[in-house]
Amino acid sequence: MNEPIQTIVITGAGSGLGAAMAGRFARAGYAVGIADIKPERAEQVLAVIVDGGGSGFSLGMDVTSEADWQALHAYVEREWGQLDVLVNNAGVAAAGRLEDTPLDDWRWVLDTDLYSVVLGCHRFLPMMKTRGSGHIVNVASIAGMTPVPEVSAYATAKAAVVALSEQLRVDLAGSGLGVSVVCPAFVQTALLDTFRSADERHRTRADRWMQKSDVSAEDVAEAVYRAVVQDRFLVLTHDKTRWLWRFRRWAPERYFRHMVKAVERRRSKAR
Repeated sequence: MNEPIQTIVITGAGSGLGAAMAGRFARAGYAVGIADIKPERAEQVLAVIVDGGGSGFSLGMDVTSEADWQALHAYVEREWGQLDVLVNNAGVAAAGRLEDTPLDDWRWVLDTDLYSVVLGCHRFLPMMKTRGSGHIVNVASIAGMTPVPEVSAYATAKAAVVALSEQLRVDLAGSGLGVSVVCPAFVQTALLDTFRSADERHRTRADRWMQKSDVSAEDVAEAVYRAVVQDRFLVLTHDKTRWLWRFRRWAPERYFRHMVKAVERRRSKAR
């Protein structure tokens, strides 16, 4: 008797990191559910997977909508009857200090980057717990692990995703379910397509850092795949961020002074 195929749903999988993860898990034999706010992008990613011999489905989805999560859950339950891996990947970004970021942008970032993770976990965890197996992957950011200047809303949302993942890990201990939180730095993705900032320098700087990154979306996707296979919690994908994370943990005051100096240098160059 053949073993049942493993299944995975990835939000924000129509481009960038989500598409790379979809391809990686498809190559490992998973049936892949590709959810994206732009249905045509999801369909294109699915077409590539099917052409490569894989299987799955595509779905247009707003991750901030409870109704859309309910529809996704109903589809998975009807077509697969189970879900092995849920990847909460969809996200947006805004730059600026707290007082300079419009409240509408705060709500947009928190709803998309944080509350969508709550909705996804809340909807699919009962299905996974009933089976006694499964894995949750929440995509955060190194900005959620170490303070980064002038990304107040984004860093707050991602830090909350890290905290939520840590809480889940404790609450799910012994249940057969695994949890991973992924904290990449800059990777070339479509994140800037929806980026919001009142200061164009933020976009220019982010674009430059993306272009300079020596870590690709495929590299991150490989790290995520290995984290699921090895049941590993924290996934730091960039060498420099591993150093920053340790620096901040072991010497928080020194790290603070280091960041203040970096901000001062940036401001002096902008004058």
